[in-house]
Amino acid sequence: MSLAQLDGMTVPNIATTLRDAGVAGAGGAGFPTHAKWRRLDDVDHLLVNHQESEPIYYMDRWLGKERAHAYAALFDALLRSAFETVVVTPKLKHRGWTRALEAATDATVYFPEDLPVDADDESGVVFAYTDDEYKYGMESILLNVVAGTVVRGDDLPMDHGWIVQNTETLWNVYRALDRDIPTTRTYVHVGGNVPEHRFLDVPIGTPAADLLDAAGRPIGSLSDAEVLLHGGPGWSFRTDGTPAEFRVSKRTNAILVLDADTVAANTYGDGRIEVLDAHDWDDAHETTPTTLDPDAVGVPLASNPAIGPVEPADPLVSPGDRVKHRETIATPADGISNAHHAPIDGIVTDVTERRVDIRFDVCPV
Repeated sequence: MSLAQLDGMTVPNIATTLRDAGVAGAGGAGFPTHAKWRRLDDVDHLLVNHQESEPIYYMDRWLGKERAHAYAALFDALLRSAFETVVVTPKLKHRGWTRALEAATDATVYFPEDLPVDADDESGVVFAYTDDEYKYGMESILLNVVAGTVVRGDDLPMDHGWIVQNTETLWNVYRALDRDIPTTRTYVHVGGNVPEHRFLDVPIGTPAADLLDAAGRPIGSLSDAEVLLHGGPGWSFRTDGTPAEFRVSKRTNAILVLDADTVAANTYGDGRIEVLDAHDWDDAHETTPTTLDPDAVGVPLASNPAIGPVEPADPLVSPGDRVKHRETIATPADGISNAHHAPIDGIVTDVTERRVDIRFDVCPV
């Protein structure tokens, strides 16, 4: 399909396209995107979470700058077919990164002192620049600050007329709707106790060992006094299992190596770790992604198993099967679930209820 076909597509067809492309929230939660978009008939507005609250993140800024015309095309198609307004929400301090996107979308611009925006009185693309507050990256707070919309209790933004997506997720939405390209790669930062901060473009399923090697910190060099986290300095969690077992999922935006004592002192009741002030994050940062292609991947069948309603996908492949890049390797289960695809050419080496392991191998023509 293409974006031009959106005008004639029904909501179920749009949602199914996103489900079959395996699009999931890339901002950290990993919730299957199609579950939000099935409620397109209930909403009028799209909020683009472009906050980039973590001090080591650059993926949203880089995408907005380098892919400005793609986002402009997506927003234009969505405004014709689904939304009355698209509200993009960067921090004002990042305007140098966002001017290209602002110009490409011919946006109406609001500054922090002008907020909240009355979205019902606007149309088209609106840029709502905010002050520099970490908490604005949380969608319920962002909606309140930017649009004056209060989301309480078990309510969802869709109950108040909004769909909220972060910038990388919308890049994957664009690729699915415009080109039928499934989500097989993501952007991951590597930071903490590593010699070099890295900003990497990697296949889904990339092992932590490859990420750490790229940052100059072989996984075997981690001591018993260090732990591996997934997430950013302001919002991260311990990885399940050992560092050697960790694989990148569609929600992985960063991994951090930190001292265990620091993590223990900054862990809250829900297991969330906040180390914004417990480590020096001001070292040199890589602001442009480098492509990394490992020799093997392990594709998780649920981007975030901790979310109760989300079901792991059902594998279609078995050990020994040869798969091609972007081939479907797992179909959505009943309920809220996503398809998953081979992020590399290769041979399936193992299939469990949690993931599909693939070893890189050049597929014959």
